[in-house]
Amino acid sequence: MTISNTAQQVWQEMIQDHTGNWGMDIEHWDWVPGVGLIAMLEYYEAAGKPEVLSYLKKWIERNKEKAKGTKVINSIAPFAIFPALYRLENDEWFRDEAVRIAEWMIAEAPRTREMAFEHTVTENAVFSEQVWADTIFMAVLFLARTASLVGSTKYAEEALQQVLIHLNVLQDESTGVLFHGWNCDSADHMSAARWTRANAWVAAGVPLIVKEIGPVIPIPDELKMRYERLISGLISYQQEDGLWSTVMDHPDFYREVSGSAGIGYGIRKAMEIGLIERNDRHQAAADRALAAILSSISEDGVVSGVSGGTPVMKSIAAYQEIPQYPTLYGQGLALMLLADTCRDSGE
Repeated sequence: MTISNTAQQVWQEMIQDHTGNWGMDIEHWDWVPGVGLIAMLEYYEAAGKPEVLSYLKKWIERNKEKAKGTKVINSIAPFAIFPALYRLENDEWFRDEAVRIAEWMIAEAPRTREMAFEHTVTENAVFSEQVWADTIFMAVLFLARTASLVGSTKYAEEALQQVLIHLNVLQDESTGVLFHGWNCDSADHMSAARWTRANAWVAAGVPLIVKEIGPVIPIPDELKMRYERLISGLISYQQEDGLWSTVMDHPDFYREVSGSAGIGYGIRKAMEIGLIERNDRHQAAADRALAAILSSISEDGVVSGVSGGTPVMKSIAAYQEIPQYPTLYGQGLALMLLADTCRDSGE
């Protein structure tokens, strides 16, 4: 099966009726469907399939009323497709809604004492004064895309500052990779897990953010330097089979496919936009990840080896206990990698 055919199967699996299945049910407004939608947009932009764009528009129409509940950082993700939909459809509602949410983020979203967006969620849980890597992909990407859409230096500067704050508090100075979270109150990384999917959210999200805000404001050397160190560190933890363990410095832990796909995608995208050098080491790591991801996808498009929803756990050992099952974010991160590969190869 070609990569383009595999991508088609992955997408088709995402839009099936998975009602009641937390990981695969796309008909609600939260981060899990949001990652799926972001990936579908990437797939549409790479493959140009009109049925994908049609699905995205119909999804918004079906689910937009669900967005009117409590605004939290983790549920911003579906809005990340609004700037592109405005450009494609010239429907002012998409632009106006994007600006409305961006203004909420700037003026009202809870922040930690370091001014990072606090990682708020729709679940009945509070993570006071906590900074999570996940926020970069779930919310800051949206803000960067809205900055590009309306030419706002205010939004672009906020997006940039959020990236820098997150990198500053999460990056492990000894290895270059990221810890899952930071507690501003206790001034520590909690369990101090170098969790693979946390790193993937940043590895994949930062090149997309830089692509959007780069034409609006200058990108400082600090961001480039920290991102280069992140990628170098990540490659050093890649296993021989092309994947990363769910906690990357524990090679005895199970391999985690969603995070591995996100890292592989991030390396490819960062090379494309010049955020990191296009060299043999980077390309080989991305190619190994792609081969491993392809071997983790069934003929009917199900991405296996994906860990379930994971807050910052109380211990490193607890990450190994998270069950694995298909999810929209697993499908989505794999689809982004496949779509980007198809775009480059002309499939």
